Amino acid sequence: MIIIPAEPHDVAKLLSFREEAAAWLRGIGSDQWSRPYPADKLLATIEAGTVFMLRDGQATAGTITLTPDAEEGLWTDDELAEPSMFVNKLTVAREYAGQDLGGRLLDWAGDRAHRAGAQWLRLDAWTTNKGLQRYYLAQGFTHIRTVCEGTAVNGGPRVSGWLAQRSARPADPGFADRTPAPARLPFAA
Repeated sequence: MIIIPAEPHDVAKLLSFREEAAAWLRGIGSDQWSRPYPADKLLATIEAGTVFMLRDGQATAGTITLTPDAEEGLWTDDELAEPSMFVNKLTVAREYAGQDLGGRLLDWAGDRAHRAGAQWLRLDAWTTNKGLQRYYLAQGFTHIRTVCEGTAVNGGPRVSGWLAQRSARPADPGFADRTPAPARLPFAA
């Protein structure tokens, strides 16, 4: 398997990937990702170079977004002053479930964040998805707090405010990395 940057022509694939994940989540009783994700926002993150795809031959096994930009209203000014990178939209294809690809993608993200000079790998998870929260805790993340007040960027209620972090650290995720070297964070030591 290899990890590569997503390209603009991958938008439809990534949107269908998210729809597959949303359907699976509905099947286990979660409302996570029940609203369609806007294609223009996805394209903007792809063009920013923050969306990555784990490929197994021609198949997409997983995807992750890793960005130096935090979602507004979640992290404190003091936390934002610490060099950090943020995981979003971690998704594994159902046919690859049970192979720890999510954990390996998180290790890759932590390694990439470390190489960029980050102290922390941070994320926000769906507030009502307790199974997902347990998963991140099992992956070495520490729950910081849950933010319920305010509204999400899209104007709806805040639904993804369970905040967690773990140290950014070197790791070998066990797949080939075909991504460009990460840019150093501007305030990294």
